[in-house]
Amino acid sequence: MDKIPKIDRQREHQANERTFLAWLRTSIALISFGFAIARFGIFLRQLNLAITQQETSVNPLSNSENLGLALVICGILVVVLAAWRYNQVFWQIERADYRPNRLMVWIMTGVVIILGLLSIPLLLLRDRVHPRSPFPTQPQSRRFAPNSKLKINNPHSEI
Repeated sequence: MDKIPKIDRQREHQANERTFLAWLRTSIALISFGFAIARFGIFLRQLNLAITQQETSVNPLSNSENLGLALVICGILVVVLAAWRYNQVFWQIERADYRPNRLMVWIMTGVVIILGLLSIPLLLLRDRVHPRSPFPTQPQSRRFAPNSKLKINNPHSEI
């Protein structure tokens, strides 16, 4: 005979599934946000290169790609921990010996604090780009008068 009435066990299993799905949504958000941060950092560097014609130096430790990668890895770990915890709670419900455990909450709190602290250098110590004109000036010898003929190096032209 079951120790818990069937309807109560069903509610507990449904609550366990909802909790698992909440952790799953959190992991998807972490992975998506990490991917976006990593790609946005690359986009900003390419945009800066296109505008200033100068490549900016990237700090090998505190750059957006590393923070994005850390968020993606954290999201993957959240999925693994959530599945492990879901299975653990499932069997505890079945055996009617459920014991709450706050370890996962403390682990995630620590990870988010660490990732937040690692993102501070990205905000405060970002490369300072001096404002320049979006159109680089050409040396005087390369400028052309409006009526001068411009010869284009085209391998298909017969000129």
